[in-house]
Amino acid sequence: MLIFISGCISAQTVSPTLLDGVYIRENNFQKKPMAYNFESEAKLMWSKRVWRVLDLREKINHPFYYPIQPTRSMRNLVTVIRESLCARELSAYDVMSDEFLYLQNSGEACKLGEKVDTIFQPDENGNLVPIPINDPFPTENVRRFRIKEDWFFDNSRGVMEARVIGICPIEEAFDELGEYKGERPLYWIYMPELRHIIANAPAPNPHNDAERRTYDDLFNKRHFSSYIYQESNVYGRKISDYKQDLALLLEGKKIEHEIFTFEQDLWEY
Repeated sequence: MLIFISGCISAQTVSPTLLDGVYIRENNFQKKPMAYNFESEAKLMWSKRVWRVLDLREKINHPFYYPIQPTRSMRNLVTVIRESLCARELSAYDVMSDEFLYLQNSGEACKLGEKVDTIFQPDENGNLVPIPINDPFPTENVRRFRIKEDWFFDNSRGVMEARVIGICPIEEAFDELGEYKGERPLYWIYMPELRHIIANAPAPNPHNDAERRTYDDLFNKRHFSSYIYQESNVYGRKISDYKQDLALLLEGKKIEHEIFTFEQDLWEY
């Protein structure tokens, strides 16, 4: 019996010589994010700020959502953000403002969404003693992100670019019976700070396991689908304040088309 137990323990130990795959993964993502070009204001002839919703239920956005349970080499985006908050490597800002005005305690932000249940067990004297049990954060309930970004035309380089400024995870809330009760934004994350973390966080590639990419690559290459829910305007209002249902999505498409048309009108063919 002792030999059997010893064998089980030995079998559970991971050998450092084991190779999970047919090749050695030499790309360890020890890299820095590609630096942004912060040009002077005089070189920017036009800019437009928009807010988007990135819905993780869309197929193209699945690399941000999966895997729900972290594996040895892969974590989804919300897990990367939460682990960085818990490790005090990242700052969180209160959702009261998307201008990064109110810094939130990283420890409190790390515990957002976690639940504590209490069970009672008898002690030596037969008395019931409450024992708290922490339920882990349900990452599968984060199915949307809000994105704040700027579109601008750099006159010195003659290019139109988009720059993500901030990102906000949205958690869906459910009651004890599993019925949907709405959603709540968790916190705003300053994207230039987050890039130093996600530049070393590999993202799933549904087409080629050997072509490894990071979440920073997905954002820089605009490899995601989203829709606009707000633009900078005189009234400071969202599209939902004056459009509803399908008209809301069409208004977002109209704003995207106006940005595209503006860039095309700058050139002569």
